[in-house]
Amino acid sequence: MKRPILRRCRISTQEANSGVGIVGEIRAVARVNLEWVCRPCRSKRPGAAAVEFALVAPLFFLVVLGMVELGRAVMVMQIVTNAAREGARLAVIDGPTATPTTTAIVQNWVKSYLGNAGVSSTAATISVSPEPSTATDGTQITVIVTIPYSAVSWLPTARFMSDKSLSAKVVMRRETVQ
Repeated sequence: MKRPILRRCRISTQEANSGVGIVGEIRAVARVNLEWVCRPCRSKRPGAAAVEFALVAPLFFLVVLGMVELGRAVMVMQIVTNAAREGARLAVIDGPTATPTTTAIVQNWVKSYLGNAGVSSTAATISVSPEPSTATDGTQITVIVTIPYSAVSWLPTARFMSDKSLSAKVVMRRETVQ
């Protein structure tokens, strides 16, 4: 193999005495040197990138899918908490005609809230205790909303959190018109 580096390193006596050509010559030598060092390495490893990708890709996709699933869980948990809060707020106040709200009305309201937020409410479990229509002023009313994560996952199969449920509990005091 020819070594053009040696040829390029030679500078004339006039250039050496002037000092101007030395900087340019050193830059040229460094560039040529790097090209000659790197080029053979690249040509002898044609499948290295494919092998490296095959080793790193499963870990990369595992991290990305885990982030998607965890992000979805946090988003749905916030929606479930807000739905429970809205349901509890509806349960503790009288309706527009001063009629008490029933458990069925609260459950429909929470399911409607979940549906409007893009969360399927078919698998949601909504419990209200005690019955808001019979609760007296100052009684604590509890609304609990629970959804299995497998019903709201964006992935075809909820791999990491398939056995988990997202749940929110809100307690408020009953307010009635005296």
